[in-house]
Amino acid sequence: MNDHELHLVRLGIDTHQEPIVYMRADCHVCRSEGFTAHSRVRVETNGSALVATLNVVQGDLLKPGEAGLSETAWGRLEARSGQIARISHAPPVESLSALRSKIYGNALTDPQIEGILRDVVAGRYTDIEIAALLTGFSAAGLNLDETVGLTRGMVTVGGRLRWDQGIVADKHCVGGLPGNRTTPIIVAIVASLGICIPKTSSRAITSPAGTADAVETLTCVDLDLPSMRRVVEREGGCLVWGGAVGLSPVDDLLIRIERALDIDSEAQLVASVLSKKIAAGSSHVVIDIPVGPTAKVRSRENAVQLAGLLDQVGTRLGLKVRTIITDGTQPVGRGIGPALEARDVLSVVQGDVDAPNDLRARSLALAAEVLELAGHCPAGHGERAAEAALSDGRAWKKFQAICDAQGGLREPPQAQHRWIIDAPEAGRIAAIDNRRLSRAAKLAGAPSAKAAGISMRIRLGDFVETGEPLFELCAESAGELAYSRNYLAAHPDIVRIGANE
Repeated sequence: MNDHELHLVRLGIDTHQEPIVYMRADCHVCRSEGFTAHSRVRVETNGSALVATLNVVQGDLLKPGEAGLSETAWGRLEARSGQIARISHAPPVESLSALRSKIYGNALTDPQIEGILRDVVAGRYTDIEIAALLTGFSAAGLNLDETVGLTRGMVTVGGRLRWDQGIVADKHCVGGLPGNRTTPIIVAIVASLGICIPKTSSRAITSPAGTADAVETLTCVDLDLPSMRRVVEREGGCLVWGGAVGLSPVDDLLIRIERALDIDSEAQLVASVLSKKIAAGSSHVVIDIPVGPTAKVRSRENAVQLAGLLDQVGTRLGLKVRTIITDGTQPVGRGIGPALEARDVLSVVQGDVDAPNDLRARSLALAAEVLELAGHCPAGHGERAAEAALSDGRAWKKFQAICDAQGGLREPPQAQHRWIIDAPEAGRIAAIDNRRLSRAAKLAGAPSAKAAGISMRIRLGDFVETGEPLFELCAESAGELAYSRNYLAAHPDIVRIGANE
């Protein structure tokens, strides 16, 4: 072993996907190289290498001559216990100059954008630098050319699927509306009518559940590319997590930091959505934009602006995009949280008489847009075709087949800890705060705790008596239930009741 080499030790520390290397404060490599806490270092074994952030250890966690690795670093290196690694200074990241330029309000060129994205995918950016990048995108903004360049770059640095079918459909929602779990229903309807719809979905960014989180309570969503292709070739559609197939890997890295920052800029949203559609091989995409005072998109004016940007970027990249502006004034369905939303999906595709009417109607309307955009039906006839597929059981049969192909259909879990929030007075439901409801569901454990969330009992305009249930809080642990209850107690106006009638 030479002066730059250390024996690797697996410390079993979860660092949320950021690779970390741990070294003793008196380590001879630290002293000879001048490493300090938060230095960026290159860790190289015979088989692979990565760039990691250095954390300095005091005490006897590590023996002299050892370097510890976080779980992420250990996995990426495919390291073995006791293996020798050479540790040196990481090479400078040239694209950081472009990042700094963006922070100061300058426009980025396509090569600059692609350089940044390649460095992010290669692990050369720290979480702090990715956070600075996202903040720059949000604060300084991206013009149309930059947004097109960002979208194209996100596709370029990842993989791309191609299908034999001439028309490949997709549907997406920009988010911000709790319980709006229409996608699995739409995939079942559209695929049952013979249209290819290879749906890749993200996990939650700022919400209590993403489509992948909800579907994961029903079947396996962590399919690799060969498995995804097999499912689509067999059933004409799929419901998989985009992060597992790696079609737009840089987007998943950005989303991880967006989730922590609780931000989702317009340009980043557009690039995230459209890059994944292009990478998945889609040709025709319907995008749902819910609008409401407490939704992600607050006004119709903002929705029209977002719709225009989606259309312009999609057109320049050869994608047919149809945007639909929908009602976002209240949650959709009853469930807010992965398993609760999955149960709503099942009730709709199974044709249960007590299925949430709003989720069913919204799914049919959006499925109709997909069918018409894809040329399956003439304008004005899509909803009739979608309704028939749902009512006669074809959609349910297709949903089961897709789940079976992905590993089998299972029952969503149920929460063990529950608390009902009652109406403090009689009157009509005048307003529901989507954002605070989502916050309460997340504090209860969603989306990590799959059974956690909120089960709604009311809708706008309903009349309630004093003491009548408004919604039920669900958690997998007593601590998380208490945490969310404290938040609700501090925000009693999440559901606003009007004057008695």
